[in-house]
Amino acid sequence: MASGHIFATVGTTKFDLFISTLSCEKVLHVLRERGYTKLTMQIGHGTIVPPSGLICDVQVEYFRFKDSVTEDIQRADLIISHAGAGSCLEVLSARKPLLVVINEELMNNHQLELAQQLHEDRHVHYTTCTNLEHTLQHMDLQTLEPLPTVDSHKFTNFLDSIFGFQSQECHTSITSFMPTQM
Repeated sequence: MASGHIFATVGTTKFDLFISTLSCEKVLHVLRERGYTKLTMQIGHGTIVPPSGLICDVQVEYFRFKDSVTEDIQRADLIISHAGAGSCLEVLSARKPLLVVINEELMNNHQLELAQQLHEDRHVHYTTCTNLEHTLQHMDLQTLEPLPTVDSHKFTNFLDSIFGFQSQECHTSITSFMPTQM
């Protein structure tokens, strides 16, 4: 059973259906059953203003924007997010469990493609607003795997090999030609 705090985010957009679904009493009851006692929502430009205070024994609060949500992500035990690439990568880089909610109203549904691939790679669970309650009831966060850390030396070595530079023994490499400040 999970414990603690959920942080939900819509990024810089609006996703009213997600906010209204997440803050409905049925979903809050499921969260409480799973051991969550606090829900913080970043609602962006949305027109739906969720209820706040103690609802179904879950402390609910919200805000529209902050300069950074890094601290909110770090404090949370679970993040529930829209499927924006930036939001997903920020959460996965913080090595936090992530449930992605697809905005099915978007054209070409690029969010679905991202969520499916991240799910296939076992980094996230994903759902729609329609299935959010069910997914929250049945998801197993223990099945998620952290996003692999990036080894920047592999990329540098790859570029060095393409340009014909010796590996690490050579003093001149592609990194010698890269500006240190932009």
